[in-house]
Amino acid sequence: MRNLLIFLLVLGGIWWVRRALKRPRRGAGREPRLNEPERVLACAHCGVHVPESEGVRDESGFYCSEGHRRLGNAGRGE
Repeated sequence: MRNLLIFLLVLGGIWWVRRALKRPRRGAGREPRLNEPERVLACAHCGVHVPESEGVRDESGFYCSEGHRRLGNAGRGE
């Protein structure tokens, strides 16, 4: 029984050491990843600024929503 307990403790210690060695260290070998900023464009209808990925683009311009794309430039008074 004593030998079994020692064997299990040794196995647990080996498992713990291997897990600690696999864990990446903070800041070691990693370069900080900087995300590129996303362009923010004004809606051609209402003028609200919206991230480019969330808006709708048309041949006549950039719009904040599909509804404003259908309405066109009429809302800004230009």
